[in-house]
Amino acid sequence: MKISLIKQLVLSLTLATGISAVSTAFAHDVANAGYLIDTRGSVVKNNYNQCWRTGYWTPAMATAECDPDLVKKAEPKKEAPKAAAPAAGPDKPAVKASFKAEALFDFDKAVVRPEGKKELDDKVVAGMKAHPEVELLLVTGHADRIGSDKYNQKLSERRAAAVKTYLTSQGIAADRVKSVGKGEAMPNPDADTVNKCKGNKKTKKLIECLQPDRRVTVEPEIQVPTKK
Repeated sequence: MKISLIKQLVLSLTLATGISAVSTAFAHDVANAGYLIDTRGSVVKNNYNQCWRTGYWTPAMATAECDPDLVKKAEPKKEAPKAAAPAAGPDKPAVKASFKAEALFDFDKAVVRPEGKKELDDKVVAGMKAHPEVELLLVTGHADRIGSDKYNQKLSERRAAAVKTYLTSQGIAADRVKSVGKGEAMPNPDADTVNKCKGNKKTKKLIECLQPDRRVTVEPEIQVPTKK
C-alpha cells in the first residue's frame, strides 16, 4: 500500500514536472513568451479580456496586445524642415525702356522735344503710375565719344536730369526718380560701336555710326516684390 502510494506520488510529480517543462519550453519558443499560450499559439485571456501572465513574466516581456501601457511607443517621425520659400520678387522690371537721344532731344541739346515727351508718356509715365512697386526709377544719360570727356559727361547728366524733370511734371514723385550721367564711359554693347565706328574726327559718317551710344535708359533701381 505504501509502495503503491509512493509510486503514485512519484508518477504525479514526474508528470507535473514534464508538463511544466514542456509549457516553459513552449512559452520561450513563441513571441509572447511572458504570457500563457494555448495550443494554437494565441495568448490565453480571462473573462475581462486580460492576458494571463506566466510566473516568469517581466515588464521587458510586455506586448502591445496585453500590456500596451508598458510598451514603449515608437516616436513619430519628425518631418524634415521644409526649405523656406524664396522671397517673392518681380519677374521682370515693371518699367524699362531705352530711348535714342535724337528721339528725345535735338542734337547736342538737353531739352525734351514734344515727340520725346509723347514717348516718355507712353513708356514711362504710364508705367510708373501703374506700378507703385517701383520705388525708385533710375534714369541714365549716355553720350558718344565725339568731344571731350568732360563735355560729354555734363551733356549726359543734363539730359538725364531733363527726363526726370519731365516725369515729375507729369505727377511722378521726385523721390521715385533718380538721374545720373555716364558720359561716354558706357558705349552701347549691342551696337559694338567701339569696333565698328573708327576715328574720333567729327564727321557725318561717324556721328551716324555712333548714334546707338547717344541714348537715355530707364529701369527700376528699387522694385519691391509684388504680392501674389
